Amino acid sequence: MAFVNLNDIRVSYDGKTDILKDLNLSIENGELVSLLGPSGCGKTTTLRVIAGLINPNDGQFTVDNEDLTATPVHKRQFGMVFQSYALFPHLTIFENVAFGLKMQKVDKQTIKEKVTAMLEVTGLADFADRYPKQLSGGQRQRVALARALVIEPKLLLLDEPLSNLDAKLRVSMRMEIKRIQRQLGITTVFVTHDQEECFSISDKVAVMNQGVIEQYATPEEIYNHPKTEFVARFIGFENFINLTKQASGAYITDNGTAIHTTQADLDRAEVKATIRPDDIQIIAQVISEENTIVGKILVRTFLGKSYQYEVETPVGKLIVNDDSQTLYQSGDQVTLYLTPEKLILV
Repeated sequence: MAFVNLNDIRVSYDGKTDILKDLNLSIENGELVSLLGPSGCGKTTTLRVIAGLINPNDGQFTVDNEDLTATPVHKRQFGMVFQSYALFPHLTIFENVAFGLKMQKVDKQTIKEKVTAMLEVTGLADFADRYPKQLSGGQRQRVALARALVIEPKLLLLDEPLSNLDAKLRVSMRMEIKRIQRQLGITTVFVTHDQEECFSISDKVAVMNQGVIEQYATPEEIYNHPKTEFVARFIGFENFINLTKQASGAYITDNGTAIHTTQADLDRAEVKATIRPDDIQIIAQVISEENTIVGKILVRTFLGKSYQYEVETPVGKLIVNDDSQTLYQSGDQVTLYLTPEKLILV
């Protein structure tokens, strides 16, 4: 059995509309799992159920085989870091980190040893006597992280902890979180709407939509093999083509173009194929009748290393990234080749 389990969790604030719908999630000991999705998908509600800030209407929550569904938040011994650092401005960094241990009535010598060790781990040893206003945003975020970790929690819960930082600092802080999490081996749940941030640090990702988990897998699996149209769109796929399955098992587009893909077949008559803009080729001569679509350039955009084209085709508008030396103009007729290995059925 997994270390953390949410079984058939249902949450409804008004008794009519379910925010979480029979949600199931299992997390192994030591894993960093991210809840990824747009605003309103239920990821923060899921984190609040785990934290004990929300009681589910139905379902069970266990950690290390212990049922914590009805256990109040202050008895769960979880570490939490929120979007706002929530540091005490009148306390030093040492005192901020020590706060949780003092609430647990730990003796002064043990507090000194544990806080000193945690400040070393988080790179804050030289700032122990400073106050929060004397630190940068990244340093304050590390203080919040140290305060959550020093109590040696069973679980570390992070609710969009990097959203208040600038882009460069977010990158360095997410690597810092990953380093500390790996060093301490603590099971962690990370909530974010940022795909890049999530994929860079997670062992597994749960992509959420309207209160359900649409896909739960490694970042690599989700990036390369999204299972649903929602997941594909959310992680950056822009091209979707309606396909009909023939009696022979082959797929054709609405205009009769035969489509071949090496990805897993779906046992449905009507499906959609999706492909990233980088995986469509603009070709000078036809490679194969299969996967070949003729279109007209509508818009050209310069991306730096390549150009992006919006192409009108019989199967709809397709977005194509092309880094060849050939420059196409609006109105030009082009032939597109959809790489079979990159076409994914959803």
